[in-house]
Amino acid sequence: MNDTILVVGAGPTGLSAAHGIASVGRKVVLVEKEDRLGGAPILSGYAKLVPSGEWAKDAIGRMVQRVEQNQLISVFKDTKVTQFDGGHGDFSATLSNGQTVQASAVVLGTGFTHFDSINKPEWGFGTFADVVTTTQVEQMLVAGKIACPSDGRAPERVAILLCVGSRDRQIGREWCSKICCTVATNQAMEIKELSPKTDVYIYYMDIRTFGLYEDKFYWKSQEEFGTKFVKARIAEVTIAPDGKRLLVKGEDTLVKRPIVIPFDLVVHAIGMDPNEDNPEIAKVFGVGLEHHGFVDRGEHYTSSFASTRPGIYVGGSALGPEDIDTCVSHGLAMAMRAVGDLEARARKAA
Repeated sequence: MNDTILVVGAGPTGLSAAHGIASVGRKVVLVEKEDRLGGAPILSGYAKLVPSGEWAKDAIGRMVQRVEQNQLISVFKDTKVTQFDGGHGDFSATLSNGQTVQASAVVLGTGFTHFDSINKPEWGFGTFADVVTTTQVEQMLVAGKIACPSDGRAPERVAILLCVGSRDRQIGREWCSKICCTVATNQAMEIKELSPKTDVYIYYMDIRTFGLYEDKFYWKSQEEFGTKFVKARIAEVTIAPDGKRLLVKGEDTLVKRPIVIPFDLVVHAIGMDPNEDNPEIAKVFGVGLEHHGFVDRGEHYTSSFASTRPGIYVGGSALGPEDIDTCVSHGLAMAMRAVGDLEARARKAA
């Protein structure tokens, strides 16, 4: 049995797992399909992370740096696993660069894919330039300017529409993406900080700023930053007669009346889809997918983070929608699970 563990995916989960494994003296091969490490926070240009408030480039950057500087961790970028054989304690992985890796266990930190708002066409994305996603707003926040893409003007009124690609059976997204409400309330505050004269409205079915996030984001957004929350069912987003502003149409479900409200900028709070590569990942690694398409887990209570194949562990947003802090914790937990199981096998064989 060799002492190398293969980690697939170099977002917050995979970076945490790789460092955790190396910290107990095991060798790691870290495989990332993109040309940069850091996952969605880096690749999509996130601004300040929820809930820490740290800039993504700094927080995730530290994680990347400690992995790249660790001599026990071999990093392969622009690389996928194309073939995978063997069993727990003696796996063989063929990489897209032609190399072969022998590993005793595998950690999958393969993450998620952002929902594509093109799949919600009635809400205007892809039709109107000033309908954007929360990911695009993150990039505006990094740049230090909130502006309407159509002409660069500062918006007087911004609408953030929640549950775009979440809790929507009509488009096959039956799950809550867990973090969108909190991200939206955080963005509302950050927009106000950059553009104090801008009014921000959040349209919601329910607010799910779970756990300790309720006070830090939901109430703070209302009471200190003046965010206006409207419980509504949105029907469509269209262009106003002046050809400039957008109209958000629907029903205010608290007072039971139709609404047609003009806005300069409309933001889709997009959800978390299963990684678009999951069918390929499942086929290559021989692991199952749950019915929504996220990676399925095995027995959890006595073998935490086990996948459906022995010796392969899965966690973070590969399992389902998750916040970054939990993904980091999952990565370290998977590291300890993988190493602990291998040591138990070695003791049993001795």
